[in-house]
This record gives sequence, C-alpha cells and structure tokens, in this order.
Amino acid sequence: MSFPEKQFDKLEKNDKDSSENISEELFKTITNEELNAVDPSRKNRKQATPEQLANPFHGVKLKEVLDRLVDFYGWEYLGERTNIRCFKYNPNRKSSLGFLRKTQWAREFVEDVYLEMLDDIEKKENESTK
Repeated sequence: MSFPEKQFDKLEKNDKDSSENISEELFKTITNEELNAVDPSRKNRKQATPEQLANPFHGVKLKEVLDRLVDFYGWEYLGERTNIRCFKYNPNRKSSLGFLRKTQWAREFVEDVYLEMLDDIEKKENESTK
C-alpha cells in the first residue's frame, strides 16, 4: 500500500473530521524523505547532473519544442527561416514531427531556432526589467 493510500485509509476511520481537514490531509505536501521512507527504491534513482540541468533541452520533448516555436513565431516564419518543406506547404504538427524525428539535420536546425527563441525571450525579459 502506497503512502497516499495509507493516508486515505486513516482518514476513512476518522469520519468525525470535517471535509476541510480531510482535504488538507489528502493534499498535504509530501516530502522526498517521506516518500523515500515508504518506497526505498526511490533513493536509488539517478539524479540529474548540473550539466544536464543547464541544458535547455533537458526534459523538453520535440513536440514541446515545435509547439513553442509555432506559438512564438508561427508556421510562416518557421517555413521562411528553416526552408523545410513540411513547414511551408500545408504545415501541421504530425507531419512536421515525423520529418524532424527521421531527419537529423532538420532537427538540429529547428533546435538552433529554439535556442535563438530562448535568447530572444531572455533579452525581452531583461529589457522589461530595466
């Protein structure tokens, strides 16, 4: 039985508690130490290194990269900027993702545009804070 299930069982026994107390107990933030005590195998998971955490692509899927680029620039700009056919003619996410997964040079090109987008966002944030 996992930690949240134990909490729920404990709460079922105490029917006298108000609904607010129940919700507070069920949605209480559980610390890593508590989770590790319940499931010791959790301790053995490999933690991300500082180099991995510094990588802007760490934990970001290709689909998310493409969605962010389309939201920020739009398909028209991506078609002009990258000169990739699936961005120019009848662009959609499914065909673009399929092409980018199969074609390394196109994926690298799109990743470069994503890095430039992150730099542009950072510059805009810095200018707005000044």
